[in-house]
Amino acid sequence: MVLYIIVGLLLFGLLIAVHEGGHFLAAKGLGVQVNEFSVGMGPAILSRQRGETVYSLRALPLGGYCAMEGEEEDSQNPRSFSRKPAWRKLIILAAGSGMNFLAGFLLVVVLFASAGSFAVPVIRDFAEGFPYAGEEGLQRGDRILSVNGHRVSTYSEAVTQLSAAAGAPMDLVVEREGERVALHDLPLQPREYTVEGERVTMYGLFFATQEATLPNLLAQSWHTCGYFARAVWSGLEMLVRGQVALEDMSGPVGIVSYLGQAGSQGGSLAAGLQNVVYVVALIAVNLAIMNLLPLPALDGGRILLLLVGEVWFLFSGQKLNPRYEAWIHAVGFFLLILLMVFVTFSDIGKLVE
Repeated sequence: MVLYIIVGLLLFGLLIAVHEGGHFLAAKGLGVQVNEFSVGMGPAILSRQRGETVYSLRALPLGGYCAMEGEEEDSQNPRSFSRKPAWRKLIILAAGSGMNFLAGFLLVVVLFASAGSFAVPVIRDFAEGFPYAGEEGLQRGDRILSVNGHRVSTYSEAVTQLSAAAGAPMDLVVEREGERVALHDLPLQPREYTVEGERVTMYGLFFATQEATLPNLLAQSWHTCGYFARAVWSGLEMLVRGQVALEDMSGPVGIVSYLGQAGSQGGSLAAGLQNVVYVVALIAVNLAIMNLLPLPALDGGRILLLLVGEVWFLFSGQKLNPRYEAWIHAVGFFLLILLMVFVTFSDIGKLVE
C-alpha cells in the first residue's frame, strides 16, 4: 500500500505542477513575462535563470507556481499580465484547468490502450431466465443512452446509474438499430441468476466489449472524462442541497489514502497501478472543474472578476480598483485555507477511527 501512496502522491503533485504549466505555456505564448516557474513548493533544490524566467525545483513534490509580472499588482511593464487585453488574460487563467483536463484525458487514453479493449454500455446478452427481454423490454444490441433521465455514455456510467435506481422501476432510453427507444417503468432489479454454474446476484445483463482502435480509443476516453465531469457536478449539487456534509469531503490526506486503497485492491502490482492511474485521471478532471468555479482565490473567481471588470469599464469608462480584487482574493484564499485545514483534520480523524 505504501508504494501506491507514494506513486499517488507524486502523480497528485504532478497534476498541480501541470496546472501551473498550463498557465506558464499560455503566458509565454501570449507575451506575458514570467518571473519564476516552480515545480514543487518549499525550499529550492535547484534553481536556474534562463532569460527573464527563473526555473526552480523545490523540496516538496506537491504543487508549483507560475509567477507572472503584474499578476498581483499593477505594473508599468508592457509585458505584464495587468497590461494585457482581457481575452489574453482569460486564456491564461483558463489554461491551467485546460491542462488538467488534457492530463486526465491522456491518462485514460493510456489505460484503455494498455487494456486493448473496454466494456461499452451495449447489451451483448442476457443471463438465463432474464424476464425483461423482448419487444416491450430490452434486446441484444441495445445501447443504453440514459437511465432515469441521467445520460449514459460509458459502461461505468451505466452500472452507476442502474445501481442508483436501487431496484425501483426505471425509465431507460436505448438506441436500437439507429433509433431511440424509450422504455418506461421497466421493473429491472438485481436478482439471483446462474452464471457458469454459480448463483450470482446481478441485473442479468452482459455488456459488450470494444476493441481499442484509435477512433474507439479517443471516443471512449472522451466519454469517460465526460463521465468524470458529470460526477463532479453531481457531487457539488449534492453538497449544495445538503445531501452530503463537509465532513464527507476529502483533501490531500484523504485522497492519498484512497489512492493507496485503490492500488491495494488491484490484486497485482500492474492492476494496482492501473487503479491508481484511473483515480488520478478522475482527480485531474476534478481539479479542472473545481478550479473554474467562480469562487475567490480560484481561477474561476479571477475569471469572474475579470469579466465583471470589463462590464464595469464598458458602462462606466473606469477600471475597477485592483485593490478591491486583491482584498477579495485575499479573503477567499483565507477561507480556502480554513476549509483545507478542516478537511485535512477530518481526513486524519477518519484514518485513526
